[in-house]
Amino acid sequence: MTGGPNVHWLLAVPLWITASLTAQDVVTVQNGIDVLQSSDFAALAGRKVGLISNHTGLNLSGQSTAVLLHRAKSVDLRILFSPEHGFAGKLDQSKVDHAIHKPTGLRIHSLYNKDRKPDAASLRGLDTLVFDIQDIGCRFYTYISTMGEAMRTAAAHKLRFVVLDRPNPINGVDVGGVMRDPGEHLDSFVAWHKIPVRHGMTVGELAQMFRVERKMSCDLQVIRMKAWQRRFFFDATGQTWVNPSPNMRNLTQALLYPGVGLLETTNLSVGRGTDTPFEILGAPWMNGPDLARAVNGARLPGLRCVPIRFTPTSSKYSAKQCSGIRLCITSRAAFDPVTLGIQLAFELRRLHPEAWKHQNYNRLLVNRRVFDLVARGAKPKMVKQMIQLQLRDFLRRRARFLLYE
Repeated sequence: MTGGPNVHWLLAVPLWITASLTAQDVVTVQNGIDVLQSSDFAALAGRKVGLISNHTGLNLSGQSTAVLLHRAKSVDLRILFSPEHGFAGKLDQSKVDHAIHKPTGLRIHSLYNKDRKPDAASLRGLDTLVFDIQDIGCRFYTYISTMGEAMRTAAAHKLRFVVLDRPNPINGVDVGGVMRDPGEHLDSFVAWHKIPVRHGMTVGELAQMFRVERKMSCDLQVIRMKAWQRRFFFDATGQTWVNPSPNMRNLTQALLYPGVGLLETTNLSVGRGTDTPFEILGAPWMNGPDLARAVNGARLPGLRCVPIRFTPTSSKYSAKQCSGIRLCITSRAAFDPVTLGIQLAFELRRLHPEAWKHQNYNRLLVNRRVFDLVARGAKPKMVKQMIQLQLRDFLRRRARFLLYE
């Protein structure tokens, strides 16, 4: 879709957008790999391929994209590339080593190391890179950064880049949150492009945006999904949930992540090392009951929280008891995760001005004006008004790259 009624609707409503999610039938959505397979891999026929994927690269019957391409007689799959967490999606560390993919015998070249992009040796003999990874719809989740770096490399080496599209699991209507400040000097693996925290796009749509706005001479092809609608959350797609990363274990956590994840660079536990990452947060110095009362008092749509105590078994505050809150989404249609993230920052700054170390909060925000407002204790309403103005331009930019109604 390059415009049309849905785009006009997006621009006409208040920019803190909420999808209309009434009861809906589950529809079996075909991912890009299913569409490609149904065409007997026509788009890759005769191509010498490197596949960027991981454990989420599966067709509807649970077969690995890597194995499918390896077996396809018309496709010459030569090498695999893995993102953060490795090809099996089990590693939670700062660097992932190269490996061998046992089902195919192919080499896995890690893209989560020093360079975080394919090198010339790994691309030797290739004419095509294929990307097939399930994203979660949040700017600082690094799989889209891996895609962007790989696209830039493909352009430099004159390779075709094929994206096998997948759903945005937290829907493709809701757009909200803090825009990344402009300027390539701010590029990082958690803020690769100037988009908001919750962008409401699929990886195929983002690839089109990256190619145009980054002025890449990239031969890009997106294999679109079939039957996906923008209003769908993942549980409306008829697909099997696979944890995209070790601490992203369900759809609720994916929806909370764009807000709660913003706080992770500060001295808070966001539940890593527990059974419910991103559904809880706390610290040994926190007063959980006070924070719960404050957040509930703000009456954020679709959310309630309760005070809890928990002890992480790993990660931040491992083996230390934390006071904190559990976040309960009561209405997915009304809930906005980034509004929650800003409210939490405001309340923490008010309740714990010394104990909460906010200095690293801008690492994932990447927005100096919003950070400064939070730092001086400005009301969340002021922050929200600024964000709405910044989103206006993004919605116009975004409209031309949307592929689905």
